Amino acid sequence: MSATLDYTGKLLRVDLSTGRLTDETVDAVTMRKFVGGSGLGAKILYDEVPPGVEWDDPGNRLIIGSGPLGGTRIMGSGTISIVTKGPLTNGATSTQANGFLGAYLRFNGYDAIVIQGASPTPVYLCLADGKAELRDATHLAGKDTWQTQEAIAAELGRNERDVSAFSVGPAGEHRVKFASVAGDRGHVAGHNGSGAVMGAKNLKAVVAARTKGDVRVNDSAALASVAKEIVDAIKTDPATRKMYDWGTGMLLTAAEAGGYLPVKNYTTNVFPEHEPFMAVNYRARFQTKAQPCWACQMRHLNMLTVSDGPHAGYVGEEPEYEQWAAWGPNIGNTDPAGALVLSNETDRLGLENNEAGWVIGWVMECFEQGLLGEAQTDGLRMTWGNVEAAKALLNKIARREGFGDLLAEGIMRASWLIGGEAAKLAIYTHKGNTPRGHDHRGRWFEMFDTSVSNTGTIEAGPPVLPQELGLKEGNPYAGRDVSTFVAKTKGRMVFEDCLGVCRFCLRTQLKLVASAVNAATGWDMDVDEAMTVGRRTVNLLRAFNVRHGITPDVEKPSRRYGSVPVDGPARDKNIGPEWDAMMDNYYQLMGWDRATGKPLPETLTKYGLERQLKDLW
Repeated sequence: MSATLDYTGKLLRVDLSTGRLTDETVDAVTMRKFVGGSGLGAKILYDEVPPGVEWDDPGNRLIIGSGPLGGTRIMGSGTISIVTKGPLTNGATSTQANGFLGAYLRFNGYDAIVIQGASPTPVYLCLADGKAELRDATHLAGKDTWQTQEAIAAELGRNERDVSAFSVGPAGEHRVKFASVAGDRGHVAGHNGSGAVMGAKNLKAVVAARTKGDVRVNDSAALASVAKEIVDAIKTDPATRKMYDWGTGMLLTAAEAGGYLPVKNYTTNVFPEHEPFMAVNYRARFQTKAQPCWACQMRHLNMLTVSDGPHAGYVGEEPEYEQWAAWGPNIGNTDPAGALVLSNETDRLGLENNEAGWVIGWVMECFEQGLLGEAQTDGLRMTWGNVEAAKALLNKIARREGFGDLLAEGIMRASWLIGGEAAKLAIYTHKGNTPRGHDHRGRWFEMFDTSVSNTGTIEAGPPVLPQELGLKEGNPYAGRDVSTFVAKTKGRMVFEDCLGVCRFCLRTQLKLVASAVNAATGWDMDVDEAMTVGRRTVNLLRAFNVRHGITPDVEKPSRRYGSVPVDGPARDKNIGPEWDAMMDNYYQLMGWDRATGKPLPETLTKYGLERQLKDLW
């Protein structure tokens, strides 16, 4: 059934300083130009957060958005994007979380929420039955993200699956610089300290309750057809079928074999104990109960119950690959049960998993080398694989207690404050963000993209079908090939983040994804326009960061991050001598000024960013 749909974005603007809530509508032309999610969030951030507004200033914006596919029949369409100015890089971030909030947000009539100001007392935002209100959250102070979900569901008198509550745990309340926003028991938007921004606004949670009815789309029959086509494509392609059946929990063995599994803070690439961390093995060991996201058929998310050992009876959400990597090999822990505990503890406290893992791994290496002792670690024996000590230190970080107060500044700043030999062992970029859960010395394209990214995490990467973009991956250890590949794929992932759908549910032909968008909106978008939307957003975020003081000289890895592996498949691969030439090539392909990082006037004009042209040039 078709309906005439002029796709415009309905926004809820929340001024926490005054308590005022207002509805706004974005015109159809702007919505097509920026689509939703990360694109629309980037536009609002640029327009409303000028230079001089710091991450914890009430004038900073926290934009939470879905997209044109949010809450539709496309599987995994409960995803949100959070866009803000974050504390780690002092620049933009765009970070995503799956679950239910994006769908429930759209069921309540909104495509995005724009949050500004700061509340004098703790509050939470509640959307239910199409109405929005701010509620007192004083009684929720100090609760972790799971406890907050439970308390709010009970307060609303709803089944927990009918309420999506994305909240800050103790880490966000204490403005830990790598605090996350977490909801629906383990779905996390964490990069670049989005939870610290939310905590600075005294906003404990954003809540949406499920309502009756569907999201209105232009052609529901066409959308149902393309939704089935996307699922069938993912299920029949061997490259994506394994993800459909097992999720990212089947990646550790491949990462170890490929030389990009992080082991003991990059001191080695060898981890023979990887097999127990494979989903086919730990699911056989633990009790499992399916816990899918909104409208998702993929089988990569379960609640796990530990059936043996010291953690027997523990119940937690199944970690993704990056959590297994952080709390298994990266800290020298060989027991998946311990990694399950630390993964869920991180989510409950409201800490970003990757940075938390790099912090703990770094502390453990410093402890092993005698650069830190129990006098510095508040009596904790931070030996490799010590799960209980890691858990205790995570709690100290989240509440800024003792040694945890220093580590709460993030690994770059903490390592600088400690100084000496310890500072040389920390993994980060000089902008202040950290990599995802890989040893990027064996994955050059991600190290490079992490360093030049505008969001605090990766922006590019290998599409499922690179031939769609006329690309070949080239030599993964040749600087020119790597920097060219990052530049040419830039925009694909960012476009996906505009749609309100989990990226794993869009791992197919881009033309199919564009067809889904067209069925929902009534547009006639093709692959070229989809890539243009992504690249426009990339350039807009770049313009924001340049105006806020981020310069090309900080787009490089720390000493340990860019070091040379001593063993494993990537042994002796050295990205350092190629870095400057990679930067030259990348900036030229992106159309950016090499000295300042600014998108060139012709680049801004190409993407319709005339306001930014005036601001920058």
